[in-house]
Amino acid sequence: MEPTNALVDLLRGRRLAVLTGAGCSTESGIPDYRGEGTARRARSPVQLAAFLADPEARRRYWARGAAGWPRLRAARPNAAHTALAALEARGVVAGLITQNVDRLHTAAGSREVIELHGALHEARCLGCGAREARDALQERLLRENPGFEARAAEALPDGDAALPAALVEGFRVVGCLACGGDLKPDVVFFGEAVPRARREAGGALLRAAEALLVAGSSLAVFSGFRFVREARALGLPVAIVNLGPTRGDGDAQLKVEGRLGEVLPGLAQALV
Repeated sequence: MEPTNALVDLLRGRRLAVLTGAGCSTESGIPDYRGEGTARRARSPVQLAAFLADPEARRRYWARGAAGWPRLRAARPNAAHTALAALEARGVVAGLITQNVDRLHTAAGSREVIELHGALHEARCLGCGAREARDALQERLLRENPGFEARAAEALPDGDAALPAALVEGFRVVGCLACGGDLKPDVVFFGEAVPRARREAGGALLRAAEALLVAGSSLAVFSGFRFVREARALGLPVAIVNLGPTRGDGDAQLKVEGRLGEVLPGLAQALV
């Protein structure tokens, strides 16, 4: 699918800030919460309050995370990621604000990336704040759970996986190497606020741009939708490329229905 003439006309000659969501990574095999297939696999994401208060919630999270991490870790950037990296390299894109936690924009070569919700590639101790690489934590989890077998687990969003209750109940969680405290992935859970520094960095990126392109986000979560509102307040045109309706459709100058892996490479070619 070629980008629409209207999309090219709106963005041509402008320096872009880009906001990306899960739709940017679905073509890399990472499921989303609200896109195609969502109803079949609908599942409530972990809430911060439950994770902090309930040891069983933490056990469930880390068991399913141990099953889901290898698939997410093996995911590779798709044509949408590489198109955005190419646009940045040419000076068209000033930077990216991403709601994704998979770090695929960085893998594709994008340099100015604000990870609004963090990334799954590190864990943080809730007690002393020490950090540990997720790959190293995965090795410890598997050593502590010999025979843990979840290769057939269905992939879910954010590195999660569907597991039988028996596998979850018997899973042994490991603690912080420094103090033995509880570990949390270094991502923003539902019910948790985005750190102020990231919000401010996103606002600074908008002020350095001349238009906002939203790519693959339903904007259902306010942490992303706020940047559409900020762009409008700054008088910046907003273009949205997404499959299905978004919360920002009424705020956009242009909405394009399409797969990002098809639309964005054509856009990158047109915006030379």
